[in-house]
Amino acid sequence: MGHTVCKILIIYHSQSGNTQKMAEQVARGAKSVENVSVTLKRATDATLQDLLECDGLAIGSPEYFGYMAGLVKDFFDRTYNEALERKEIFKKPYVVFISAGNDGTGALSHIERIAMGYQFKKVYAPVIARGAIDQEILEKCEELGGTIAAGCEAGIY
Repeated sequence: MGHTVCKILIIYHSQSGNTQKMAEQVARGAKSVENVSVTLKRATDATLQDLLECDGLAIGSPEYFGYMAGLVKDFFDRTYNEALERKEIFKKPYVVFISAGNDGTGALSHIERIAMGYQFKKVYAPVIARGAIDQEILEKCEELGGTIAAGCEAGIY
């Protein structure tokens, strides 16, 4: 005992339920790693405190008009100025998952640009669902969660 618990924060927005399904699988993958606690929150409910306290971050969004969901952007807008003053966020590992009607690259590039502003560190390839959320996508999401959790827990990131 006495092992420090690694905290993974998963924030997402979901209107149709697709991104939520993906988020739940990312959480499942992260929870499969020992000594990891997972916080799964809608972007509207996530706070600066959540961001400061986590060891790794997974960001999930649908793609709307080639952009991330407005409420995911809102989370960044609400936390950015204060976060920049805190060294805890520097080099924080993050991963992204996107539910896209078409290609998802627009939403991804905007999220990555914002993550650079926070000086987060991208640690794994994004999972982008184009169309229906099938078993293969769910497995990739689970792997995504397991990978960031295992890397944080092992102190690799």
